[in-house]
Amino acid sequence: MLALVLGACDSGNDKPYLAFAGGGFIFNYRLATADYGFVARVLRSIPEGSIVEAEFENPDGGSPIVLRQNAKAGRMSYVFRTPPVQGVIANHDYRVVLRLLNPERGEFARYEKSFRSDANQTVLPASPPVVGPGYQRAPPPQ
Repeated sequence: MLALVLGACDSGNDKPYLAFAGGGFIFNYRLATADYGFVARVLRSIPEGSIVEAEFENPDGGSPIVLRQNAKAGRMSYVFRTPPVQGVIANHDYRVVLRLLNPERGEFARYEKSFRSDANQTVLPASPPVVGPGYQRAPPPQ
């Protein structure tokens, strides 16, 4: 009985706000593109007005890819997916930083994870092999 009462008093303040749920690289042969992303699952209520930010390492070097979404009450997850990327190398770790930001106080939570592709981007064709909504062959190069 005592454990039940103590459990009911737990505010969950030490529980993380978010957790990575899946994710990785997507090689779309039909479009000749590669991108990567993940789902962030909400574990406890995120303060109203917060921003959920994902910072992806850029496989081609250069500046990281930063995506942001406004936190919304009752939301169960946030999906982040990069625009098409270049230079993906097999068996290389690409770091992602997931942050919760408050406009007044700045960062108040941070989570990190690495994603790895088991294929080089060179497996994709140089240009899409098909065009349009169906599978019509692409016109020959001019």
